[in-house]
Amino acid sequence: MAKVFVSTFPFCRSDKKAFEHLLAHGHQVEINPMGRKMKPIEVLENAKDFDALIAGTEDLTPLVAGSSQLKLISRVGVGLDSVPLDLCIKNSVSVAYTPDAVSPAVSELAVGLMVDLMRQVSFADREIRKGGWTRPYGNRIGGSKIGILGFGRIGTRVASHLLGFLPKEILVCDLLDKADEIRRLQESANVLYKMNRELGKNWSPVLIRQVELSELVQNSDILTIHVPLLDSTKNLFDASLLRKMQPSAFLINTARGGIVNEADLYNVIKSNQLAGAALDVFDEEPYQGNLKELENVILTQHMGSCSDDCRADMEREAAEEVVRFFNGEPLRSKVV
Repeated sequence: MAKVFVSTFPFCRSDKKAFEHLLAHGHQVEINPMGRKMKPIEVLENAKDFDALIAGTEDLTPLVAGSSQLKLISRVGVGLDSVPLDLCIKNSVSVAYTPDAVSPAVSELAVGLMVDLMRQVSFADREIRKGGWTRPYGNRIGGSKIGILGFGRIGTRVASHLLGFLPKEILVCDLLDKADEIRRLQESANVLYKMNRELGKNWSPVLIRQVELSELVQNSDILTIHVPLLDSTKNLFDASLLRKMQPSAFLINTARGGIVNEADLYNVIKSNQLAGAALDVFDEEPYQGNLKELENVILTQHMGSCSDDCRADMEREAAEEVVRFFNGEPLRSKVV
């Protein structure tokens, strides 16, 4: 029997299968008592005497450095920026994650935020609550140029969802050559175009192409970020890069806090050099910064993964990895 601490929040809010799976295999389980994201020192204090950790985005460096008992970190989600992998290898701590389960929920949220920003849905809601009724105009995804930074699991799903909106172009930026993925999506777009033509609809075909970061930033009407937080992406969207975007453009970040410099974003939007932004992730969470002052900024609570089905799948897969590990079975999504 292993002692398992769950630091991620929430855990098993709508589906108890992950918790029940651990108990059914004889493991002792304790869950984050804070009711919020734990601070690094809190993770250390609560989990240092446990064999396994089911983690969210908490910084795990103090725990891995300070625990002599920890054997496994099972990450609920895909990002690994909060896991000190080199230190895990040094201290013989195995790491697993759940890279596929999160993609449907995050990609749908990103598209939803596009519609919200471009049509000013959240602004209209807030205005009505204050007694206003200006019926703000907006723009459509259809006919716009949509930029996608990072064309992995989530970025490709975003592009697939967008095909039905008929954007003018989908611009893809990735360190890797994504010609094969783009070719398959372009084939789907062409089928949709042909079908619409047969129905008598004179709609333009969607063009999908890979571009460099400079073109992505300068030409996108709306740009959505789907890259990990690395040294190379930390503060990538600083004042210099943000000011290269069109003043009418929007920025969305559902990836990781720290990729967008929040202070610079505030100043650029405040000075009308950018039309607005939507952030689901922040440097410090819960977020308390001055972006709350801006009406053309949408702020959500790191909830990209928080659909009932995707969250349940992520938690279940993380729990199953714990069970496999202590049964002596190979991990299915091993990182180190």
